[in-house]
Amino acid sequence: MTSPEKPSTPDPAAPPAADQSAVTQAALFDAFGGVRGTVETMLPGLLFVMIYTVNKDVKLSAIAAGAVAVLLVIVRLARKDTVKHAFSGVFGVGVGVAFALFTGSAKGFYLPGMIYGTALGAAFTLSALVGFPLLGVILGPVFRENLSWRTRNPGRKKAYTKASLAWGLIFLAKYAILFPLYWWGDATQLGWVLIALKLPPMVLAVYFTWVFLAKAPPPIDVIAEWEAEEAAEKAAKAARAADPKA
Repeated sequence: MTSPEKPSTPDPAAPPAADQSAVTQAALFDAFGGVRGTVETMLPGLLFVMIYTVNKDVKLSAIAAGAVAVLLVIVRLARKDTVKHAFSGVFGVGVGVAFALFTGSAKGFYLPGMIYGTALGAAFTLSALVGFPLLGVILGPVFRENLSWRTRNPGRKKAYTKASLAWGLIFLAKYAILFPLYWWGDATQLGWVLIALKLPPMVLAVYFTWVFLAKAPPPIDVIAEWEAEEAAEKAAKAARAADPKA
């Protein structure tokens, strides 16, 4: 099996530069859930803040948001679609619902997600600063390169570092706006501002990731390398078995 420490060589099967941008865009679109995943992430929170704005009933708002999140997972299961984004969404909503019901405050619904987002922003930033960018860990399997970018593809490591730093700073800026509202604003204001800031920062972060990765060298397909080596080993064994004197 090829060592990840082995220096990289030009890959004749790599897509042309003109196609690299499209490949990167498609991979990012899939990795972050696409339009449907984004809608499923936003819908429970939007329903919560809409109901709470109308009747100020924390319990009803929380139950409705939780029920919609579960329904979205059931629909995906029934359609045999990928459920990873839906499951992550229902878990986050479930924690928010539990906080809201336990505290009796609508702000409790938003607090777990805000803490998680802040921690994620700090993790992205720190990982970029220490030279082990978190985005590379997340996207490496998507591009079939795993962690080969760390030692065999310095151009991609640099791109992942820039992208991770962008994600970290964007997330930290977002929650620098939201936490003062959590402390000093009312729950309705917080909810609508949070909904308004749900999509734009994510789109901006994904855009920066696409820009950096589209300009980076193509990924090294370590999965294909391993498969080729395993096939070569099997062929060699078969040849030795057929001709023991070889």
